[in-house]
Amino acid sequence: MPTITFIDQDGNERDIEAEVGSTVMETAINNDVPGILATCGGSCSCATCHVYVDDSWVDKLPAPELEEMDMLDTAHDLQENSRLSCQIKVTEALDGLIVTTPPRQI
Repeated sequence: MPTITFIDQDGNERDIEAEVGSTVMETAINNDVPGILATCGGSCSCATCHVYVDDSWVDKLPAPELEEMDMLDTAHDLQENSRLSCQIKVTEALDGLIVTTPPRQI
């Protein structure tokens, strides 16, 4: 199982084994990661699963689709490395992925 590191705004890190085929958001919700609200349940109709992807991983992920880009426009504290965690599918290639939760989701 690939491991994803979630970092909160206080710098606390949590390494969590993720199930291949799930999303980064589902992994966060199933493991009570603070800072991921996922209000829409992963349907890409809100931005409450917004995360910052570590710079070393940005180019390793598939580019965001138009729908995700539109939703990201509604996120607070948007950065160049912002992504919706509901749109990042877990694969073996994501072993070691690092994401940070933003200061606020809504």
